[in-house]
Amino acid sequence: MTDDALVEMVDVHVVHKARSGGLLARDRVHALTGADLTVAPGETVGVVGESGCGKSTLAKVLVGLQRPTSGTVRFQGRDLWAMPGGERRTAIGTDVGLVFQDPSTALNRRLPVRQVLRDPLDVHRAGTGAERDERVRELLDLVGLPQSAADLLPGQMSGGQRQRVAIARALALRPRLLVADEPTSALDVSVRAQILNLLQDLKRRFGLAMVFVSHDIQTVRRMSDRVATMYLGRIVEQSPAAAVPGAARHPYTRALFSATPGLLAPIEPIPLAGPMPSATRPPSGCPFRTRCWKADDRCAAEMPAPSRDGDGLFRCHHPVRSGATDRELISQAQERS
Repeated sequence: MTDDALVEMVDVHVVHKARSGGLLARDRVHALTGADLTVAPGETVGVVGESGCGKSTLAKVLVGLQRPTSGTVRFQGRDLWAMPGGERRTAIGTDVGLVFQDPSTALNRRLPVRQVLRDPLDVHRAGTGAERDERVRELLDLVGLPQSAADLLPGQMSGGQRQRVAIARALALRPRLLVADEPTSALDVSVRAQILNLLQDLKRRFGLAMVFVSHDIQTVRRMSDRVATMYLGRIVEQSPAAAVPGAARHPYTRALFSATPGLLAPIEPIPLAGPMPSATRPPSGCPFRTRCWKADDRCAAEMPAPSRDGDGLFRCHHPVRSGATDRELISQAQERS
């Protein structure tokens, strides 16, 4: 366990049985493979990758909603799944908050906001009844909602207001870690910035650690201290946010960021060979090799070991030169194709 880690994942695997019928019923989905991740107190780790790469599975493992098939998850130095069930639920319930993707489905439509916010306090018996009522009032203030919102049903609120309620509920028990899984993807563009600014403000005010999962690359850069890139269930690179993308070493990280719209320049994506492989039939060796312009026989034969570059960590036999331009990489990929 890293000395200053709040939560740590070590060689975590999550394998599901395929839901398809027929011959595919024997297949297994490798949702997470060999994941190693550490989150320090007060740190924000952004998690990026294409749809289906395992980002949400990673988030569920971190908050104890998904038990790993193998590997270890330690929270504040203790093995999460070695704890008795009640103790684990208390530890996670009080010290970890989760903000889901869609507040419309995350909140009970039949309960007024007051009860939505009070539920975690009631479940964990936090304080007296009067103290719980006062905490509900504090939470509404924290997320910028008027006290009158306590009497509303979620369906009477806008999407941005509902997400503020979801954030308030996640903070009800004063957690040390907040896991936000695509917290703005279901919102209108006009309110996304407000929610992101709110999360940043709450992080600074309370010294929260945060895991921010998103497909929005530029948002992850803005929100995070460190960025973890996932591909086909694996974390293939971890870099300081300031180093991404120019100093990123993994070809997939560079390709992913090159396909992100910018304000001052048109999109110039680095071309990849084809679609992402199936998680039921992952390639041998490096999972990215079937699409990578640098791949060779060694990439097919063995998974790259972690390599360190300053504060970054990557898995690649043929890393991109730090500082290489997208134009150079586009030219290399076109020559290989």
